[in-house]
Amino acid sequence: MRKIPRTMSTQHPDNITMPFFIEGTCFRGEDEIKEAYYVFSHLRCDEQMWDCEGKEVDEFVIKKLLTRYDNYFKRYRIGKDCFVTLRVPNPMVEKSEGKILLETLESTPRSYDTAHQFYGSENIPPIFEVILPMTTSTEAINRVYYYYRDFVVGKQHRRCFEKDITIKEWIGEFKPETIEVIPLFEDIPYMLSADTMVENYIKDKPVSYQRVFLGRSDPALNYGMLSAILVAKIALQRLHALQERVRIPIYPILGLGSNLFRGNLSPLSVNECLKEYPSVQTFTIQSAFKYDYDEGSVTEAIQKINTHARTAPVFIQEELALDLTERLASAYRGQMKELAPLINEIARFVPQRRMRKLHIGLFGYSRSVEGITLPRVISFCASLYSIGLPPELLGLHILTEKDFAFLRTAYPSFLEDLSLAASYYNRDVKKLISPKMTNDIEKALGMVKYTENLLHSEYTSQIIQAILSGKKETVTENVIAAGKIRRFLG
Repeated sequence: MRKIPRTMSTQHPDNITMPFFIEGTCFRGEDEIKEAYYVFSHLRCDEQMWDCEGKEVDEFVIKKLLTRYDNYFKRYRIGKDCFVTLRVPNPMVEKSEGKILLETLESTPRSYDTAHQFYGSENIPPIFEVILPMTTSTEAINRVYYYYRDFVVGKQHRRCFEKDITIKEWIGEFKPETIEVIPLFEDIPYMLSADTMVENYIKDKPVSYQRVFLGRSDPALNYGMLSAILVAKIALQRLHALQERVRIPIYPILGLGSNLFRGNLSPLSVNECLKEYPSVQTFTIQSAFKYDYDEGSVTEAIQKINTHARTAPVFIQEELALDLTERLASAYRGQMKELAPLINEIARFVPQRRMRKLHIGLFGYSRSVEGITLPRVISFCASLYSIGLPPELLGLHILTEKDFAFLRTAYPSFLEDLSLAASYYNRDVKKLISPKMTNDIEKALGMVKYTENLLHSEYTSQIIQAILSGKKETVTENVIAAGKIRRFLG
């Protein structure tokens, strides 16, 4: 049985501080090669997710790692001791990026050849898994699996013309023979049916295990933070039930960012996350986790996750959770109709941390229904935090005493977690929002005891004043200054 990673470094651009090995204010293509080496060699992450979406694809990532850092990777073999896992575009959603999927799959046998030349001995593919984002059906997962098997590898048995040698005899053997597809579910309806889709996918394949990726950021962007948390818990317990049913290990990956809205996983909250999501096999280590804390704290936190034993999920009452999720989502989306123009205005001043065009958010898909467009979730969070309005507070005004009784068992640390987010609230934001929105926010704030972070409010007040006056020259520098206090951009 192969090693299944516990920690997956990702390229999410949620960091406010740039690492020491980067020149300038954002990562560029070659910087991400350095980053992959750094997270393996210094931070001891098990896995690096390599994002092939929205940027120029580096098809030679394995070759560059092996040639530049040969001493390290001779000791720690890619594909056995540490892992590079490609996140490919989903052509059903991102038509303009669709052919990048094919290019990425075509590059996999070449990476195998490079590693075989480097290591020489046992045939261990350096890349044998890809992540398919925004998965909505079993067919979408199957297309990637069968395209690779039948068209990338399968063509080696064909001939260029009649009576010619085979492509395999001409070019050489294509390996690995199959590639494993990790579906990434990022919208609530599909997260709730993830177990069914995965069961249909694995039933006719000789798999010994299956990894399944659940998003936390996009569900929060579309339905609110608490809805995203409850649905993640439901999806995890359904995946656990699937594992029991099919008797094949199911290894969930959970995408958690540093702030509470996007997941609440930082070096300071590792114990809480391990307790909240005990059945998760792989936790994402995003950029703010890696670069907005001192290296010693980061490595200690990653080591804690790597050595912690996975157990069964915390089970919650699905019927109550789904009823609450529906009410929360309705309240949250109602508030978005007012806030969207303000968020989009501020998002223009949020600094980039990665040179790429990130994939479109799910609000983009429902544009004709909701009439709402929003930036990607990191810029969304940064925008709201930068005016002293933590996004965690949105939608919570509808909670009842009955809901709190349910949450005490379903999400025991809810109020404690919320109090930290509430510390970044700035009363001056009332100047930018309606009286009704103010009342809703203050009702949410009344649920917790919190202490306002006055230094953070000092910077966010300057941003609020700049928006009101139209003099926005200093907005970006104040966005950065406030982010340094929080230890994340968004």
